[in-house]
Amino acid sequence: MRNLTSTALLTDQYEYTMLEAALNAGIAGNGATFEVFARRLPSGRRYGVVAGLARLADAIASFRFDQETLGYLKESKIVSKKTLAYLEGFVFSGSISAYPEGEVYFPDSPVLKITAPLSEAILLETLVLSVLNWDSAIAACASRIFVAAAGRALIEMGGRRTHEHSAIAAARAAYLAGFDSTSNLAAGKLYGIPTAGTVAHAFILAHPDENSAFVSQFQTQGAATTALVDTYDIPQGIDRAIEVFGTSLASIRIDSGDLATQAKQAREQLDSLGATGTKIVVSGDLDEFAIHDLRDTPIDAYGVGTRLVTGSGAPTANFVYKLVEVAVDGGSRPVSKLSRDKETQGGAKVPYRMIDEDGSAVAEVFLNSARSKELEGDPRYRPLQIDLYRDGYLVYNETLEDGRNRHRSALAQLGPIGRSLTEGPPLLVAVPWSSS
Repeated sequence: MRNLTSTALLTDQYEYTMLEAALNAGIAGNGATFEVFARRLPSGRRYGVVAGLARLADAIASFRFDQETLGYLKESKIVSKKTLAYLEGFVFSGSISAYPEGEVYFPDSPVLKITAPLSEAILLETLVLSVLNWDSAIAACASRIFVAAAGRALIEMGGRRTHEHSAIAAARAAYLAGFDSTSNLAAGKLYGIPTAGTVAHAFILAHPDENSAFVSQFQTQGAATTALVDTYDIPQGIDRAIEVFGTSLASIRIDSGDLATQAKQAREQLDSLGATGTKIVVSGDLDEFAIHDLRDTPIDAYGVGTRLVTGSGAPTANFVYKLVEVAVDGGSRPVSKLSRDKETQGGAKVPYRMIDEDGSAVAEVFLNSARSKELEGDPRYRPLQIDLYRDGYLVYNETLEDGRNRHRSALAQLGPIGRSLTEGPPLLVAVPWSSS
């Protein structure tokens, strides 16, 4: 299996051709500020969720030019000897601040700001966007599923429906947004996420009959397991499962058919057999809407795969990475893109969220650094960015649990309208700021 030894090639070629041109033009060392934001949310959604900062921090730390990486750039003739010499000693020296993981965002929210020499900032564009776009898309979907589940357990099981490395990131983003466990063991090892899983239909089919399959499972896993009861006939499967595992069986899983009807029937049957504590787990192409429609059924947990790892129709957060400010003569100059439908607002922004007396979010406010001092200490305005890198040093030290807890708080501040699954405009809009 081929593996890269550095993250420095997780880029688009134009980042290196821009670097070479900037070096030749003598502007590579000029200070620059880029911001990452989404012009719009996926259609009908009320909020987005930031995820991937910890992964991004690790990726930037590995953005180095070893001999293998430099050799490829040289052999491919992508850059000149002058640029290769610059890259040989490359170390990121800039500063990065961002909305922390688990925080919600809205159109134009500056979810990440990077201030660094132009040569460094332009090289990180694709890496930053690829991490944040994927992780945040999955986290936003997972958050909506979490809201729909209304307190019932959620198992992430999408590893077989996406790239093997994307599966790990998806499991992490899902846990951040409220899922309880994952079927992915790599995610469990790397991030400490609880793992779950028992048997597949193939295990049942590999035995002479369903009863012998349950006996085999019981002999190794005991009653603290999940019996898959829909391989043949669900009522018969439940009868056989309780006969083998006993009334202390932890749970059954149903993976097909009319889940609402079958869950109600299964609950009645389990109770009649004395298995009142046996939980019902369902799976099978579930998304936030299907789970919401099952809210009045006696289902205890949902296994979600395909729809989660494809973002439930929105597989990217549509973040862009745009230059907003350049250093000039000891100061700075805002820069703006004027292209139709792709305009940008120049100037580095300091974002706050305005909170009313009831603790609900009511506005997103962006100020320049000078004016932001006016809001310091004001309890009505919550600062939104934290430092990731400061002058080249990694200062980010949050845990996955920190982001998970933050997301719960952020959801609470959105209120019922903001958390609604019905289509509507983003809950908050940006309050115009002034650089004066």
